[in-house]
Amino acid sequence: MENRSVAIRRAVTIAEVAAAEPLFDNPVRPEWAERFLTSAGHHLYLAYEPGEDAPVGFVSGIETIHPDKGAEMLLYELGVAESHRRKGIGRALVGRLAELSRELGCHGMWVLVDTDNDVALATYRSAGGKDDGGCAVVGWKFE
Repeated sequence: MENRSVAIRRAVTIAEVAAAEPLFDNPVRPEWAERFLTSAGHHLYLAYEPGEDAPVGFVSGIETIHPDKGAEMLLYELGVAESHRRKGIGRALVGRLAELSRELGCHGMWVLVDTDNDVALATYRSAGGKDDGGCAVVGWKFE
C-alpha cells in the first residue's frame, strides 16, 4: 500500500536529526550530526505523518564517485518506527532517495542488506530494487 499522505523532507538542522533519534540505532551525537549535514554528498530525508511532530522514518544516502564508474548513491540506512511499518513509508523514502540520485546524475543506487533481513529485502524490492547476487562484506574496526 503506497503512503501518499506522508511528507518527506530533507533534514537540514541538528534539531531535526535529534528528533529522529528513536529511529536510529544509537543516540545522536550533535557533532556527528553536524558533520553529516555539512558534508558534501550526504543526504538525510525524514518522513512525517500528518499530525505528527516527530519523524516516523528516515533514509540516508551518500553519493560515491569513482574515476571509471561515475557517480552512484549508497543507500546507507533506512528506518521506520515500528508503529508505522507496512504503510509504504519505507518505500516512499527509498523512492525519494532514488529520485534525488537521478537528479544528481547518479547511474544507480545500491544498499548492503543482510541476506536474512526479509523485511528490508521486501522493502527494497517493492521500491524497484533488484538483487544482483551474493555479496560478502569485509570490514575493519578502528579503535
